[in-house]
Amino acid sequence: MIATTDGAQATSQKESSSTLVDQQSNDTENGSTHTNTKQPEFIRFKPGDKANPYNWSKAKKIFILATGILVVLNSTLGSSLPASTTPLFPSVFGISPSDSVKLTLPITTYLIGYVVAPLLFGPLSETYGRRPVILYTFFGYAIWTMACALSPNYAALNTFRFLAGICASAPIVVTGGLFADIFADPVVRGRAMAAFMASTAFGPTIVAPLISGYLSPISWKLPFWTGLAIAGATMPPLLLMPETYGPIILLRRARALRKSYPNLDPPPTAALEAEAGTLKDIATRVLTRPVRMFFTERIVLFTCLYTALIYAIFYLYFEAYPLIFQGIYNLPSGPAALTFLAIGIGGIFSFPIFIAYDAFLRRAQRLDQRWSRRYEARRLPLSFVGGPLISGSIFWLAFTAVPEVSPLVPALAGVPYGIGFVLIFMSLLNYLTDAYEVYAASALAAASCTRSLLGALLPLAAGRMYGTLGIKGAGGLLGGLSVGCLVIPVGFWVWGESLRAGSRFAGEVKARREKEEEDSKRDLGRRRRAEGGDEVDVEKGEEGVQGEGNSGASEGSDGNSRGDRDKSLEAGGDMGIEKQEVEKEAVVASTGFPPDCEY
Repeated sequence: MIATTDGAQATSQKESSSTLVDQQSNDTENGSTHTNTKQPEFIRFKPGDKANPYNWSKAKKIFILATGILVVLNSTLGSSLPASTTPLFPSVFGISPSDSVKLTLPITTYLIGYVVAPLLFGPLSETYGRRPVILYTFFGYAIWTMACALSPNYAALNTFRFLAGICASAPIVVTGGLFADIFADPVVRGRAMAAFMASTAFGPTIVAPLISGYLSPISWKLPFWTGLAIAGATMPPLLLMPETYGPIILLRRARALRKSYPNLDPPPTAALEAEAGTLKDIATRVLTRPVRMFFTERIVLFTCLYTALIYAIFYLYFEAYPLIFQGIYNLPSGPAALTFLAIGIGGIFSFPIFIAYDAFLRRAQRLDQRWSRRYEARRLPLSFVGGPLISGSIFWLAFTAVPEVSPLVPALAGVPYGIGFVLIFMSLLNYLTDAYEVYAASALAAASCTRSLLGALLPLAAGRMYGTLGIKGAGGLLGGLSVGCLVIPVGFWVWGESLRAGSRFAGEVKARREKEEEDSKRDLGRRRRAEGGDEVDVEKGEEGVQGEGNSGASEGSDGNSRGDRDKSLEAGGDMGIEKQEVEKEAVVASTGFPPDCEY
């Protein structure tokens, strides 16, 4: 239902931009050339670079935001498309109407597709880019949704649902990173993610139940054909969506420059190229990282447990609501499907709550209140509100679903559930994002995997659990489990600093963030000195200037000054820094790459 904010995946742009390109020091004296070639580092975006997604226009960013929402809407509504078609399957496919496990399989198999796929698609988006991963998997989702409508038997239907779930899981994992790629300001990014998460409640709680509830009595195939039509309408904007992942953009830039200017030494190199390796290397380093983080990172483990529980309860409701509203109140499938609207409305209400809290947080930051300076934990208070709402709504539904009470009363229990659901995801997934930054894709993949696994398995037990414990007993059990999880965000607030201090991944992120701050201050100082008339080459940095000065001093002359290098070039000196500078200017003229890029 909720897309993960593997948002801070975009912070790997910072990783690639935290280094400078090494420079080659050439000294020409008496017609001879002495070359000291360093190992190349990585090209990076400079401030104002129009190729940097952070610097794209507002209209372009809004287009990407809207497209991402549409893609995830398709993925989430696909999960609950068969919600009201299950009563038709016994007559269509010849299965027993009392076999609740088999009747649940079309939803369960779709969610099983969510389980393993995030381990693959999250890291792949960091290796090959967001756009190809989302585009190809969305096309696969459309194909397998069409196959569901054409299924000749029940086994084929569940197979196609599993394959559709695999493809549909990619946007869930990747789209959060898509938004983090383009919004640098954490305030703007947080609000964009809040709008995104709230809007995803439309899919499984509003759009899909209405489609399934009102079209399935006509034909069990109609919900799938409708889902395919919605996917087809989403394809054109998706095809127009650009690549947003900064390291991939730099990789393409480096390759184009090497092709056009093969004599540059050191050659333009992108950070991703240094990470290239065999499939075994990639599997060891990247694809297994979510599993390792689940078992070794306590923050990841407890976040997975809490989000998995409330996610599984949500999908269990697709089995419980028919038992309540059709079993107790004898509502037809269409009106019974309308009861899911309350959860979707609650999800929408969560957005203004987030905006109000965000304004409160910003005021606290302006006043420099101590709690507001806790970067990773700044959104945890949202879960302090969302958690009790979840628990209260579960008890509300369980103890008011009796024939003597209007069905509207238990149906309204979905409103606080929808609010709490989105607030908890906003809070805890943003906490993972901020705590692990460049490793957030893997942390969020672990969370997605865990909740999808429990979301697939728990509904299988719905029929037996409600049949054995009754509506009140089953609701009391689920409510009690949710109450036990209330301590998790509180524990993060109280002991989060010590948990992160003992984490290898979070420790690396903290060290990188401190280095980036130092680099930013140093770059700012260089630019200011250059603007003040000091002899500082901003593009090359102090290290390059100092290296040239030292080299010149060792030869007993000032041959490395810019004027002497120009004279040397005019005199027909061999290929060196002089010619590279000219080639860099030619690169700007011929390729259109911004001049403030390292190459």
